[in-house]
Amino acid sequence: MSLLILGGTGEARDLAAALRGSPGARVSLAGATRQALDLALPVRRGGFGSAEGFADYLRYESISAVLDATHPFAVRITARSRAVCDRLGVPYRQLLRPPWAPGPGDRWHSVPDAKAAVAKLPPDATVFLATGRQTLDEFVGLGARQVFVRVIDPPRAKFPFGRGRFIVGRPPFALPDETALFTALGVDWLVVKNSGGARGWAKLEAARTLRLPVVMIARPPGPQDRTFRDVAAAVDWVREEAPV
Repeated sequence: MSLLILGGTGEARDLAAALRGSPGARVSLAGATRQALDLALPVRRGGFGSAEGFADYLRYESISAVLDATHPFAVRITARSRAVCDRLGVPYRQLLRPPWAPGPGDRWHSVPDAKAAVAKLPPDATVFLATGRQTLDEFVGLGARQVFVRVIDPPRAKFPFGRGRFIVGRPPFALPDETALFTALGVDWLVVKNSGGARGWAKLEAARTLRLPVVMIARPPGPQDRTFRDVAAAVDWVREEAPV
């Protein structure tokens, strides 16, 4: 069988490592990160352009199963991939890590979207915006607030907010480093998307340690069937139902 993993997450890297040496497995990366980490499987870089572009690729490459390990907020990619696979009769599954949940000592404010997140922030807040560079245009209402934006790649574009700067760094990050960074920057509000996963948890632990309020943008709704919550279950499906 020929398996296509739609990647871009740490879980996709773990999947690739678990399937190392499988001749029919490969990973597709959309190319949002310029210097993506090496994977244990062959990699296709760049998007498919459209639903028909994705369908053409599946046909041309004789892909017989798709495992979607894209970001939990990549809802358009997931919806398109699922629909195309259903139309072509290609088995489709999604690896969707569980969302984060607050614990004792957390000061979380759950909001549905970026606009609501901006509305929750005080006008004099110093904000650490850890939501990814691709959706920064959704936070235009931040105005005169001091904003620090973490990105993986050194930025090519001008900083989009009036006050603040980019912070370049590649996850995962350790709790002591996150705590020291927030303290040095004078951060008093953290804004994140509820992506879930262990790799991004340190910033939330740091916020708890420093008693910082967190604006948590909830995941958009989507179908929960044909979904795995961990890498091991996804690997079992590949080996039992879509052997490569």
